[in-house]
Amino acid sequence: MAQDLRSQDIENPMDIAEYLFRRLQEVGVESIHGLPGDYNLVALDYIPKVGLKWVGNCNELNAGYAADGYARVKGISALVTTFGVGELSAVNAIAGAYSEYVPIVHIVGYPSTISQRNGALLHHTLGNGDFTVFSRMSQEISCAVSMLNNQHEAAVLIDNAIRECYQQSRPVYISLPSDMVQKKVDGNRLKTKLDLEYAPNDPEKEDYVVDVVLRSLQAAKNPVILVDACAIRHRALKETNDLIVKSGIPAFVAPMGKGAVDETLPNYGGVYAGNGSNAGVKERVESSDLVLSIGAIQSDFNTAGFTIRMSQLNTIDFHSYSVKVRYSEYPGVRMNGVLRKVTEKLGNLSIKQGPTPNNKIPEQEVKSSDPVITHAWLWPRLGQWLQNDDIVITETGTSNFGIWETRFPKGVNAISQVLWGSIGYATGSTQGAALAAQEMGIKRTILFTGDGSFQLTAQEVSTMIRNKLNPILFVICNNGYTIERLIHGMEDPYNDVQEWKYKDLPATFGAKEGSVLTYRVETKEQLEDLFRDEEFSSGDTQKMRFVELVMPWDDAPAALKDVAASAARTNSKLE
Repeated sequence: MAQDLRSQDIENPMDIAEYLFRRLQEVGVESIHGLPGDYNLVALDYIPKVGLKWVGNCNELNAGYAADGYARVKGISALVTTFGVGELSAVNAIAGAYSEYVPIVHIVGYPSTISQRNGALLHHTLGNGDFTVFSRMSQEISCAVSMLNNQHEAAVLIDNAIRECYQQSRPVYISLPSDMVQKKVDGNRLKTKLDLEYAPNDPEKEDYVVDVVLRSLQAAKNPVILVDACAIRHRALKETNDLIVKSGIPAFVAPMGKGAVDETLPNYGGVYAGNGSNAGVKERVESSDLVLSIGAIQSDFNTAGFTIRMSQLNTIDFHSYSVKVRYSEYPGVRMNGVLRKVTEKLGNLSIKQGPTPNNKIPEQEVKSSDPVITHAWLWPRLGQWLQNDDIVITETGTSNFGIWETRFPKGVNAISQVLWGSIGYATGSTQGAALAAQEMGIKRTILFTGDGSFQLTAQEVSTMIRNKLNPILFVICNNGYTIERLIHGMEDPYNDVQEWKYKDLPATFGAKEGSVLTYRVETKEQLEDLFRDEEFSSGDTQKMRFVELVMPWDDAPAALKDVAASAARTNSKLE
């Protein structure tokens, strides 16, 4: 291929596609999710060339979910789709990532710049010559949009997009036209690593806010710490946990913040979600005279139907973009530096202790002779079986709410989609999370999903098999959409699903005989036996484990029942 005349003065010419994938590799991406399409095929050739792995999903929606799960474990991910038909199939997953602050670099293979300029009537278009319509759709769910239509801007646009993706912890959109893939940029730029550090706060402003926070803390007689999702997404976990350890202040998590705090700490108090809180938590948090709220996202499911009761007069909010002390806001003062300095300068505090959650099975469940597996029994029992550093993915529905009652061992990463709540998310996400876990040497990735949700994205079990992943998959067989039943239509057919032979699916998807362990569990005793089975429970088992977990169709965690009732009331309100 003749070199572009305008590239001859480049000292170290490198193809744009290679540059893009090397930058992704630099920030920690080792595998690329997505699907091939004729507008991205030449670009895909560069993935193995630079030493990255191509995953290859069953459809773009699943690929987006998988990229989301990968990013929640690895810190950032990449997704490749094709123009129009491919990218639009992924939009739901990208919107969920935007909503929940998950950094995904979405690369879309575009028709050539010549075809775009000519308004050619190409396949995968709307037939109107407008090649910007899909990027404009994605603009609302991306924190940066980089259109690589000019080789001289390409490297700068790539660097900017990846930096924004990481720092804002949200998806970005990069168009890669087919005739730009092999155009040249200066490869020497790669010698300078991307600066992913957050800009430091203005020292004078930061010190002032730190003093205000410290004065409030010293005056408080009954403070608590409440940690939510943005502490995870905006990489403030070290500062948060250092504060919790040094201060001894009772620390709680919101549902979206589950896993943000080391739950083995003596001052960890459980999940606060208003009326859906763990035992004793609501009273302790709501009687506090000072709440240090770190990274809050106060959505309906995250607050058990907006039932939290915390006065702003008693609250200090820490965020990535500001700190708010009661009704005084300090914009541009990022929480990371403030939390670090507050911890450094903190004196001794007189602290009233909070409740101590445990994985004790409720008395009525222990005494019950009923062999059926209930949610009240399952989730504390799960906490006894989990191991350090497990990744636990729960689907929107019964498992998402049930996990509130599980106290984690050290280092557990909890993945759920509490805000966006797209059913089917968890199975796709598990593929990405399990792959990231494999790359990082994390031994166990565990999924809990309902049968209705599983049917939306079941194909990703095939992708897991092809990529030799070994997650533990629990499909809760309860004959339909239990969360929807509780909101409306308890026995209506629109909340039913066809019962599948779920554990036969790995074989249907081509798993070699003996490479996947399958089980059907219908009683507490059978589940106890399974948890005690060394091959099933071991993190060293190199086989996928697939469990049909049979539960009553009308049973649900108490917190979900409350939230569903609240959602039903909200949905029925008239203007």
